[in-house]
Amino acid sequence: MVSYVSALLYGVGGLVVAGMALLVAFQERLVYVPALPGLTKSYAITPSRLRLVYEDVWLRSSDGVRLHSWFIKLFPDCRGPTILFFQENAGNIAHRLEMVRIMIQRLQCNVFMLSYRGYGASDGYPSQHGITRDAQAALDHLSQRTDIDTSRIIVFGRSLGGAVGAVLTKNNPDKVAALILENTFTSILDMAGVLLPFLKWFIGGPGSKGPKVLNFLVRSPWSTIDVVGKIKQPILFLSGLQDEMVPPVHMQMLYAKAAAHNNRCLFVDFPSGMHMDTWLAGGDHYWRTIQQFIDQNVPENRESESSGDDKGYGSR
Repeated sequence: MVSYVSALLYGVGGLVVAGMALLVAFQERLVYVPALPGLTKSYAITPSRLRLVYEDVWLRSSDGVRLHSWFIKLFPDCRGPTILFFQENAGNIAHRLEMVRIMIQRLQCNVFMLSYRGYGASDGYPSQHGITRDAQAALDHLSQRTDIDTSRIIVFGRSLGGAVGAVLTKNNPDKVAALILENTFTSILDMAGVLLPFLKWFIGGPGSKGPKVLNFLVRSPWSTIDVVGKIKQPILFLSGLQDEMVPPVHMQMLYAKAAAHNNRCLFVDFPSGMHMDTWLAGGDHYWRTIQQFIDQNVPENRESESSGDDKGYGSR
């Protein structure tokens, strides 16, 4: 009996040690994936391939890291809403261009696409602290432009990008008009047990079971669940119910936390939507949902309307 208990204790201890070793050595590789397997992190295509009007924008994050981005406009003088888009994890902004092309057409908007540090042509190495700085640099740039309506900047974040966007929106109540979250996780602490099930007993968010003795090792916790409840701007939650990466319950939890403090929250699910293709699986309903959210919460500034013309850029 004693030998059995000793073996069990050694086994548990071994799992803890193995988990610690994995976290210390590989957590950035698990959390951040700048290049898709088998491909380099360089851009496969540019917006010009899709006949999009754009400019290369180079920024400096507050810690000096050089960042690359694309600012894509519906047309040169478009004063419609501007979406600051934060991508999901794997790959770079070039892999999101087809979706963004449709976004621009359907929503009659401009889109600013940021390459996080270490992604695409941006310098540096990804981290939560660093990417938070990168997002702020992108918003500061947009807020200073004179060729857009700066009162209509909307943050759109998918998966990891949702965690980034939530922090930025909370920190900038006067610069961000609204937030859109799609297939975003509650926290990396909760996702650790999804990606590596044996870790769920040692790592987790406030609502998880287990001692959570390894939480202190997670350098990029991205605790979106703690952020959304502090956001005052309107929030649209888009959830793909077939999400194979982030359990859909994460989005439900985020919505519940936000809606408890903010009556301008809307949750919409898409029964056939997976992690990366909810925008495609959702079809017309997906885009109409976003358009209606923008029309209701980020209306066109009437001072920019032509005399006698009551139709905005987002009109159909």
